[in-house]
Amino acid sequence: MSRPVAFITGGSRGIGYGCAQSLAGAGFDLAINGMREEGQISAAIDGLEALGARVVYCRGDIGSTEARSAMIDRVRAELGKLNVLVNNAGVAPKERADILEASEASFDHVLGTNLKGPYFLTQIAARWMIEQKAADADSFFCIINVGSVSSTTVSTNRGEYCVAKAGLSMMSALYAARLGPHDIPVYEVRPGVIKTDMTAGVTGKYDKMIEDGLCVTPRWGLPDDIGKAVRALAAGDFPYSTGQVIMVDGGLTLPRL
Repeated sequence: MSRPVAFITGGSRGIGYGCAQSLAGAGFDLAINGMREEGQISAAIDGLEALGARVVYCRGDIGSTEARSAMIDRVRAELGKLNVLVNNAGVAPKERADILEASEASFDHVLGTNLKGPYFLTQIAARWMIEQKAADADSFFCIINVGSVSSTTVSTNRGEYCVAKAGLSMMSALYAARLGPHDIPVYEVRPGVIKTDMTAGVTGKYDKMIEDGLCVTPRWGLPDDIGKAVRALAAGDFPYSTGQVIMVDGGLTLPRL
C-alpha cells in the first residue's frame, strides 16, 4: 500500500518540525513549507528522511495567493495525493506593541500569514481532498489547524496575534461543518506555552510564570507534545470528533481556585 501524505506549513522548525517528525515516524511521506532556502534546512530534511519519509520542500509565503496554488500543485505533481493538511505556519508581531499603538501594517502582516493564508490554503486542499475521497472512500483525509491559547487568552501587547488565532478557531469550525458531508474531519490543536524560536525572546518571563504555577503540568510544552496530538488525529483515531479543539497546554487554561 502507498504511504499517506501530509503537508505541514512551517514544517522545518519549531512546532511544525515536531509534527513532521511524529508523522514521519508514523509512516507518512511529507511536504513541508517554509520561507528559508532549501539549503538552510537540509539538516531538518535529512532528519525526516532518516525516519523513512520521502520529503518535498515547498518554499513559499502562505500569505501569497500564487504561492499557495504553486505549493499544492507541487504536492500533487511529486507526491500524487494529500491525506492530511496541517496548518501550522505562523508569525508573531515584529514588535510587541500595545493595541493603542500597534500599526495597521503589523495587523495585516500577522493576519495575512496566520489566518488568511491557512483559510485559503485549506480551500484549495479541501477541494482536492473531496475529489480523492470520492475516488477512494476507504482512505482517511483530515485537516488539522494549529491554534493557540491566545485565541481566548488576552495579550494586549500582541492583539493582532490573538485576533488571528481566534479567527483560526472559527475557521476550523466552519470547515468542519462544510466538510462533514464528505467525511473529512477538521480539528484544532491548541498549544499553550511551547519552547520554540517564537518564544525564545520571552523565555525568562515564562520560566518565572511556570515556576509560579501558570500550568498544572509544571514545565514548558515541547514541539513533540503537539506532534503526538497531531499524529493521533492524522492516523484517524478520532474520526467522530470533527470540529473539536484538542488542548495541549499543560492545564494552563484549566480554571482553578
